[in-house]
Amino acid sequence: MSTEKLIKDIEEKYQHLGENPETYLKGLLQAKPITYWDYIQVDTLLTLQKTRTDFKDETIFVMYHQVTELVLNMMVHEIKQLVFEDLSEEIWIDKLNRLNRYTAMLITSFDVMRSGMNYDDYNTFRSTLAPASGFQSATFRYIEIYCTRLENLINEAGVERLGANPSVEELFENIYWKDAGTNRQTGNKSLTLRLFEEKYLDSFIALAHKVKGNTLEEKAKKFKNPSDAFIKKLKEFDDMYNVKWPLVHLETAQHYLDSKGETKAATGGSEWKKYLHPKFQQRKFFPELWSGEELEKWGAE
Repeated sequence: MSTEKLIKDIEEKYQHLGENPETYLKGLLQAKPITYWDYIQVDTLLTLQKTRTDFKDETIFVMYHQVTELVLNMMVHEIKQLVFEDLSEEIWIDKLNRLNRYTAMLITSFDVMRSGMNYDDYNTFRSTLAPASGFQSATFRYIEIYCTRLENLINEAGVERLGANPSVEELFENIYWKDAGTNRQTGNKSLTLRLFEEKYLDSFIALAHKVKGNTLEEKAKKFKNPSDAFIKKLKEFDDMYNVKWPLVHLETAQHYLDSKGETKAATGGSEWKKYLHPKFQQRKFFPELWSGEELEKWGAE
């Protein structure tokens, strides 16, 4: 492209926006060159690791979870496009491949936690983290809401508590993850759960209303005669995110909390052995894609 044509296209771009092209060209003349560190905000990013102790591996622990949140947000970025735009099956398959790659990163990244921290140091500095817990990852919860109907986030015990035609608010009161911080006999909630709800519950409910009828599950069902490849990718995502990743998480927790038969408590106070297992969570994004036998064996491997 010639310089003359390039300048003409730039002028037409800003004229189309109702702007004076000369203003933007003058600004470009004065602008400093972009650098990698400014574009990625490296200096800021590398100041975000605030530890509570002097144990060296706590820095690894913080950075690992920050990386996890960034990967989860990459997933949200892809899912929002599928939920809010009308895209072809071909694009869906591409996006699902991306989601599966991101989930694979989350699964394999647990090696950093399992093999990358000193056992004794971790079990000392973790005592300073209560009542904080990975349970409090709002991004994880947003993904669940984007991906499937709230009814699919209620376990068997929760279903028994629900009345007919429950509201969004009632569904949230019985959602599976609240079992990790709620005594269902007394109604008492842990501090971990109370703080989490105070900060995020309203935004969860608002998002659930916003995507009702257009979750990833419901958008996928609108395709007529979906290809086998499409169905395969949906099931792969469901299995990786809701079975394989939680099982690796559980194995890592067992390594630090139970490998010596000590059965340490989670920082959030949950019964982690029970709560983390997919058989207990019973979370499925696309339950209608699985056979009755597959649903019965969910998370059994």
